[in-house]
Amino acid sequence: MSELAGGRGHAVDNRRERRPLGRAVAPVGRSTAASLVQDDLRRAILAMELKPGVPLSEKELTARFGVSRTPVREALIRLKEEGLVEIFPQAGTFVARIPTGAIPEAVFIRQALECATVELLARIATPETIARLDATIARQHEAFDIDDQENFHLADEAFHETLADAAGYPGIWKIAQAAKSQIDRCRRMTLPVPGRMAMVIREHLSIVDAIRKGRATEAAAAMRTHLGTLLPDLVHLQAEHPDYFV
Repeated sequence: MSELAGGRGHAVDNRRERRPLGRAVAPVGRSTAASLVQDDLRRAILAMELKPGVPLSEKELTARFGVSRTPVREALIRLKEEGLVEIFPQAGTFVARIPTGAIPEAVFIRQALECATVELLARIATPETIARLDATIARQHEAFDIDDQENFHLADEAFHETLADAAGYPGIWKIAQAAKSQIDRCRRMTLPVPGRMAMVIREHLSIVDAIRKGRATEAAAAMRTHLGTLLPDLVHLQAEHPDYFV
């Protein structure tokens, strides 16, 4: 049974199938193949399935994805531009370590965007909006009850995306996504911590409660607190996994 009571609503079965790394790519154009490899590797890196510092062999990746070296090389170059891969001539290609200095800035960007979003949403939210948000939290409850960290993370993403969409500015979420890739890796490391998923759900419930009551300032404050919890965690993550950070 969940340690959280109330606020469940009706669960929405909208899970995405978790794909194994390196699923063969169907015959497509070179650019499309590179995009598919890039997307799959990005997902694995952000999910911490590929840990920081792990070597990435072009030969192994071509075999794993069933493509030639050219799209694999293109995918790795694109991931390097995203800050997720490091390429060292004569030394090899590796999953990039997490740049500690980039985390506070990324958190600041998310707070600026998403606090403004919920402040606006609290003034215009409809019962349908609240129902959509409740549904994403219900999905998180489901995942929490069975310790399904992957679907918990996906429901977390859906919650924040729904906020932006309901506020009438879906582009805000796209901007936030571009800024938060390094945050995501840290967040995935915190999910196994006892009590962490329950805490996230409580924070989401606080945000929705403020929106439901039309309390814009309270909603923004709840969001700021929610997004800021990662910064104290960062100290502990660095101490536990010093090789993951730079």
